Amino acid sequence: MKTKLIAGVIATCFAAPVLAQSSVTIYGIADAGFMKTKGESAKLVSGIADGSRIGLKGTEDIGGGYKAIFNLEARVELDTGTQSPGLVTPNQGLYLTKGMDAFKTPALAPTLATLRAGLQPAIAVNAEKALFDRTAMVGLVTPVGAILVGRMYTPGYEVFAAADAFETGTAGTWGGITGGTAGFTALGADIRSQKSIQYRIATPSGLGGSLMYGTKNSGYLGRYNKFMGAAITYKTSIFDLGVGHNQGEDLQGRKSLTTTTVGGSVKVGDFKFFAGYHDQVNRNSALLGDYLAVFNGQVAPGLRAAGVPAANVAALTKIYTDNITRNSQVDASSYQLGLHYRLGQGRIMASAARQNDRTVSNSDATLLAVGYDYNISARTDIYTVLANIKNQNDGQYTPGAAGSPGGFTKVAGDDSHSIQIGVRHRF
Repeated sequence: MKTKLIAGVIATCFAAPVLAQSSVTIYGIADAGFMKTKGESAKLVSGIADGSRIGLKGTEDIGGGYKAIFNLEARVELDTGTQSPGLVTPNQGLYLTKGMDAFKTPALAPTLATLRAGLQPAIAVNAEKALFDRTAMVGLVTPVGAILVGRMYTPGYEVFAAADAFETGTAGTWGGITGGTAGFTALGADIRSQKSIQYRIATPSGLGGSLMYGTKNSGYLGRYNKFMGAAITYKTSIFDLGVGHNQGEDLQGRKSLTTTTVGGSVKVGDFKFFAGYHDQVNRNSALLGDYLAVFNGQVAPGLRAAGVPAANVAALTKIYTDNITRNSQVDASSYQLGLHYRLGQGRIMASAARQNDRTVSNSDATLLAVGYDYNISARTDIYTVLANIKNQNDGQYTPGAAGSPGGFTKVAGDDSHSIQIGVRHRF
């Protein structure tokens, strides 16, 4: 019983297959392909189906039913060789500056352009350029569960990923329409949390769970005062089900992004069916400090240097602060239904997802996607995916990839569609 429990816990700690005892190995994924999005030129994109990566992992049997484990995993952008991917499309997000009509006068139009350009880097992936941005963890597996510390996937996100028919990758991923009120202005779920400790357990019956706590500077971007997450799962050869809850607290001690996710998959013959529900509320964005710094650090000094009276600068500061605070808030629910159908050495994938924006903006989005994945060998596959997003009101969602968010459409409310063709090799 203890041996089975230990093996199950180790399996949940790694994203790749379990290692032999007392060993260290190098592993990774090389994934890239071409993507053509409506209104944009075709481009080479790294990490379409899976984020390209290289990692080190190991385990050591230290006796008495205990094992030491570690995992270090670095992001790799195959198109550039860097570790900080940009948005797939170059268009600017317009919603964050909604309500700032005072900046639309001819005299202040350049200021508005500066604001929008300055806000864009704040929502970049791995803006810190961390070496092991994906995972940096060490832990101890015991007969009654595992204790892990470092930067890891959060409990709530693991449930979200298990319910996604496109496995958090390609233009069809459910997460492509959960990133804010009108587009990718924030994370729709805390994918990872740094400076965290986690307890995990997996029993032979399939029941499992995890608890995570993050200290100051935890969360995906290190912008939390503290982070808490929990999940209960049931995993067998047929079922992969779970319920997860994440909650962050910003550096001012206010409740930030809070998510609850329910969903998973079930296998029936050659079919695998997926379903998921995701609720997200964020009244105090952890990125608000970054957004305010764009104005206070770049725009306001320029206005004063240009001779704008102090009273006018103060008035513009208040307009910006009030609107960016409101525009960075999130209140939405999302659901997805999808399936896989095994066909020879490949599989057909399809899904439909809906983001219901509960803010005044009512910027709902609907994602429809279909794809085919063909296994050339045990380690290499080729795939193609076609996805369409229907935006409403201020919505600017556009399809992305596993390693790179799509970004924004050129015009709010425009629909967007993409086709992707790629190859993935696991080593």
